[in-house]
Amino acid sequence: MTAPRTLALAALPILALAAGCAQKGELVVDSGVGVTALRTTCPTVGIPDYTGDVTLFSAPGRTDAGALDVTAAMTHVRSQCNDAGDKVYTIADFDVLGRRADVRGARQVQLPYFVTIVRGGTAVVAKRIGTVTLDFADGQERAQAHAQAASYIDRAEATLPEDIRKKLTKKRKAGQEEAAVDPLAEPDVRAALARASFEVLVGFQLNDQQLAYNATR
Repeated sequence: MTAPRTLALAALPILALAAGCAQKGELVVDSGVGVTALRTTCPTVGIPDYTGDVTLFSAPGRTDAGALDVTAAMTHVRSQCNDAGDKVYTIADFDVLGRRADVRGARQVQLPYFVTIVRGGTAVVAKRIGTVTLDFADGQERAQAHAQAASYIDRAEATLPEDIRKKLTKKRKAGQEEAAVDPLAEPDVRAALARASFEVLVGFQLNDQQLAYNATR
Protein backbone atom coordinates (compact mmCIF):
# COMPACT_ATOMS: atom_id res chain seq x y z
CA MET A 1 0.00 0.00 0.00
CA THR A 2 1.38 3.41 -0.89
CA ALA A 3 1.89 6.07 1.78
CA PRO A 4 -1.05 8.45 2.16
CA ARG A 5 -0.77 11.87 0.54
CA THR A 6 -2.50 14.79 2.21
CA LEU A 7 -4.36 17.30 0.06
CA ALA A 8 -4.95 20.58 1.89
CA LEU A 9 -7.35 23.42 1.22
CA ALA A 10 -8.73 26.42 3.03
CA ALA A 11 -12.11 28.06 2.66
CA LEU A 12 -12.00 30.68 -0.11
CA PRO A 13 -14.62 33.28 -1.14
CA ILE A 14 -15.89 31.32 -4.16
CA LEU A 15 -19.58 30.48 -4.56
CA ALA A 16 -21.03 27.78 -6.82
CA LEU A 17 -23.65 25.07 -6.71
CA ALA A 18 -22.68 21.52 -5.84
CA ALA A 19 -24.46 18.20 -5.45
CA GLY A 20 -24.24 17.94 -1.68
CA CYS A 21 -25.13 15.41 0.96
CA ALA A 22 -26.30 17.92 3.52
CA GLN A 23 -27.45 16.67 6.88
CA LYS A 24 -29.64 18.39 9.46
CA GLY A 25 -27.88 20.29 12.21
CA GLU A 26 -27.31 18.34 15.38
CA LEU A 27 -30.03 20.04 17.42
CA VAL A 28 -32.51 18.55 19.88
CA VAL A 29 -35.66 20.08 21.33
CA ASP A 30 -36.30 19.69 25.06
CA SER A 31 -39.95 20.06 26.04
CA GLY A 32 -40.44 23.17 28.15
CA VAL A 33 -36.85 24.28 27.70
CA GLY A 34 -36.36 25.21 24.08
CA VAL A 35 -33.66 24.05 21.72
CA THR A 36 -30.41 22.78 23.13
CA ALA A 37 -27.63 23.34 20.61
CA LEU A 38 -25.39 20.29 20.28
CA ARG A 39 -23.81 21.29 16.97
CA THR A 40 -20.07 21.68 16.73
CA THR A 41 -17.89 23.96 14.66
CA CYS A 42 -16.35 20.85 13.10
CA PRO A 43 -17.70 20.16 9.60
CA THR A 44 -19.42 16.93 8.70
CA VAL A 45 -17.50 14.72 6.29
CA GLY A 46 -19.01 12.60 3.52
CA ILE A 47 -19.17 11.55 -0.12
CA PRO A 48 -21.68 13.22 -2.48
CA ASP A 49 -24.11 10.97 -4.36
CA TYR A 50 -22.71 9.09 -7.36
CA THR A 51 -19.06 10.14 -6.73
CA GLY A 52 -17.87 7.34 -4.46
CA ASP A 53 -17.27 4.89 -7.32
CA VAL A 54 -15.44 5.05 -10.62
CA THR A 55 -15.42 2.62 -13.54
CA LEU A 56 -12.84 2.57 -16.33
CA PHE A 57 -13.52 0.78 -19.60
CA SER A 58 -11.04 -0.74 -22.05
CA ALA A 59 -12.62 0.80 -25.16
CA PRO A 60 -13.96 4.34 -25.76
CA GLY A 61 -17.73 4.55 -25.92
CA ARG A 62 -18.34 1.12 -24.42
CA THR A 63 -20.00 0.63 -21.03
CA ASP A 64 -20.85 -3.08 -21.23
CA ALA A 65 -19.50 -5.76 -18.91
CA GLY A 66 -17.19 -7.09 -21.61
CA ALA A 67 -15.28 -3.81 -21.67
CA LEU A 68 -14.79 -3.43 -17.92
CA ASP A 69 -11.21 -2.51 -17.12
CA VAL A 70 -10.88 -1.14 -13.57
CA THR A 71 -13.42 -0.40 -10.87
CA ALA A 72 -12.69 1.46 -7.65
CA ALA A 73 -14.67 2.59 -4.64
CA MET A 74 -14.06 4.95 -1.75
CA THR A 75 -14.67 3.48 1.67
CA HIS A 76 -13.91 3.94 5.38
CA VAL A 77 -14.27 7.71 5.22
CA ARG A 78 -13.47 9.16 8.62
CA SER A 79 -12.39 12.48 10.03
CA GLN A 80 -10.28 14.12 12.68
CA CYS A 81 -11.08 17.66 13.76
CA ASN A 82 -9.31 20.25 15.87
CA ASP A 83 -11.48 23.28 16.62
CA ALA A 84 -9.49 24.64 19.55
CA GLY A 85 -8.09 27.64 17.68
CA ASP A 86 -9.27 30.39 15.35
CA LYS A 87 -9.07 27.93 12.45
CA VAL A 88 -11.04 24.68 12.48
CA TYR A 89 -8.69 22.04 11.07
CA THR A 90 -10.17 18.82 9.67
CA ILE A 91 -8.50 15.80 8.11
CA ALA A 92 -10.66 13.42 6.08
CA ASP A 93 -9.13 9.97 5.63
CA PHE A 94 -10.41 7.41 3.17
CA ASP A 95 -9.44 4.14 1.53
CA VAL A 96 -9.80 3.26 -2.13
CA LEU A 97 -10.43 -0.39 -3.07
CA GLY A 98 -9.70 -1.27 -6.68
CA ARG A 99 -10.27 -4.28 -8.91
CA ARG A 100 -9.11 -4.95 -12.46
CA ALA A 101 -10.30 -7.38 -15.11
CA ASP A 102 -6.93 -8.22 -16.68
CA VAL A 103 -4.41 -9.36 -14.07
CA ARG A 104 -1.46 -9.79 -16.44
CA GLY A 105 1.57 -7.73 -15.50
CA ALA A 106 2.15 -5.10 -12.86
CA ARG A 107 0.09 -1.96 -13.35
CA GLN A 108 -0.32 1.43 -11.74
CA VAL A 109 -3.66 3.23 -12.01
CA GLN A 110 -3.99 6.88 -10.99
CA LEU A 111 -7.45 8.13 -10.07
CA PRO A 112 -8.24 11.84 -9.55
CA TYR A 113 -10.37 12.80 -6.58
CA PHE A 114 -11.72 16.08 -5.25
CA VAL A 115 -12.19 17.60 -1.83
CA THR A 116 -14.58 20.51 -1.36
CA ILE A 117 -15.74 22.67 1.49
CA VAL A 118 -19.48 23.25 1.18
CA ARG A 119 -21.36 25.88 3.16
CA GLY A 120 -25.08 25.71 3.84
CA GLY A 121 -25.49 22.53 1.79
CA THR A 122 -25.08 24.18 -1.63
CA ALA A 123 -22.26 26.76 -1.75
CA VAL A 124 -18.78 25.49 -2.58
CA VAL A 125 -16.27 27.78 -0.86
CA ALA A 126 -13.13 25.81 -1.80
CA LYS A 127 -12.14 22.90 -4.01
CA ARG A 128 -8.91 21.03 -4.71
CA ILE A 129 -8.05 18.05 -6.91
CA GLY A 130 -5.72 15.25 -5.82
CA THR A 131 -4.65 11.85 -7.13
CA VAL A 132 -4.73 8.46 -5.46
CA THR A 133 -2.68 5.62 -6.94
CA LEU A 134 -3.57 1.93 -7.07
CA ASP A 135 -0.59 -0.42 -7.49
CA PHE A 136 -1.52 -3.82 -8.91
CA ALA A 137 1.16 -6.50 -8.70
CA ASP A 138 1.55 -9.03 -11.50
CA GLY A 139 -1.29 -11.54 -11.26
CA GLN A 140 -3.08 -9.47 -8.62
CA GLU A 141 -6.74 -8.65 -9.18
CA ARG A 142 -7.19 -6.25 -6.28
CA ALA A 143 -5.31 -3.26 -4.88
CA GLN A 144 -5.87 -0.79 -2.06
CA ALA A 145 -4.68 2.75 -1.41
CA HIS A 146 -5.15 5.37 1.28
CA ALA A 147 -5.46 9.15 0.98
CA GLN A 148 -6.07 12.20 3.14
CA ALA A 149 -7.64 15.60 2.56
CA ALA A 150 -7.14 18.49 4.99
CA SER A 151 -9.31 21.58 5.30
CA TYR A 152 -9.30 24.85 7.23
CA ILE A 153 -12.40 26.85 8.16
CA ASP A 154 -12.62 30.09 10.12
CA ARG A 155 -14.03 29.25 13.53
CA ALA A 156 -16.02 32.50 13.61
CA GLU A 157 -17.76 31.55 10.35
CA ALA A 158 -18.83 28.17 11.80
CA THR A 159 -20.17 29.64 15.04
CA LEU A 160 -23.78 30.71 15.54
CA PRO A 161 -24.25 34.39 16.46
CA GLU A 162 -25.05 34.96 20.12
CA ASP A 163 -28.52 36.35 19.42
CA ILE A 164 -29.42 33.22 17.47
CA ARG A 165 -28.08 30.96 20.23
CA LYS A 166 -30.16 32.81 22.79
CA LYS A 167 -33.26 32.48 20.63
CA LEU A 168 -32.68 28.73 20.27
CA THR A 169 -32.01 28.03 23.94
CA LYS A 170 -34.57 30.41 25.44
CA LYS A 171 -36.78 28.65 27.97
CA ARG A 172 -40.43 28.39 27.05
CA LYS A 173 -43.35 27.35 29.19
CA ALA A 174 -46.33 25.37 28.02
CA GLY A 175 -49.32 27.61 27.33
CA GLN A 176 -47.25 30.62 26.34
CA GLU A 177 -47.81 31.88 22.80
CA GLU A 178 -44.12 31.68 21.92
CA ALA A 179 -43.99 28.08 23.16
CA ALA A 180 -46.03 27.08 20.11
CA VAL A 181 -43.49 28.64 17.74
CA ASP A 182 -40.65 26.44 16.55
CA PRO A 183 -37.53 28.65 16.51
CA LEU A 184 -36.01 26.43 13.84
CA ALA A 185 -38.81 27.50 11.49
CA GLU A 186 -37.94 31.20 11.76
CA PRO A 187 -36.21 32.53 8.62
CA ASP A 188 -33.37 34.30 10.47
CA VAL A 189 -32.60 31.16 12.49
CA ARG A 190 -32.64 28.93 9.39
CA ALA A 191 -30.37 31.36 7.56
CA ALA A 192 -27.91 31.54 10.48
CA LEU A 193 -27.79 27.76 10.78
CA ALA A 194 -27.09 27.45 7.06
CA ARG A 195 -24.31 30.06 7.17
CA ALA A 196 -22.62 28.29 10.09
CA SER A 197 -22.95 24.78 8.64
CA PHE A 198 -19.99 23.36 6.72
CA GLU A 199 -19.24 20.01 5.08
CA VAL A 200 -16.02 18.53 3.79
CA LEU A 201 -16.93 16.34 0.82
CA VAL A 202 -14.63 13.93 -1.00
CA GLY A 203 -15.29 11.92 -4.15
CA PHE A 204 -13.79 10.80 -7.43
CA GLN A 205 -13.36 13.56 -10.01
CA LEU A 206 -15.59 12.10 -12.71
CA ASN A 207 -16.24 13.25 -16.24
CA ASP A 208 -19.81 13.59 -17.52
CA GLN A 209 -19.90 10.06 -18.93
CA GLN A 210 -18.64 8.51 -15.70
CA LEU A 211 -21.11 10.48 -13.61
CA ALA A 212 -23.99 9.49 -15.87
CA TYR A 213 -22.93 5.84 -15.69
CA ASN A 214 -22.97 5.95 -11.88
CA ALA A 215 -26.35 7.66 -11.80
CA THR A 216 -28.09 5.19 -14.12
CA ARG A 217 -26.59 1.79 -13.37
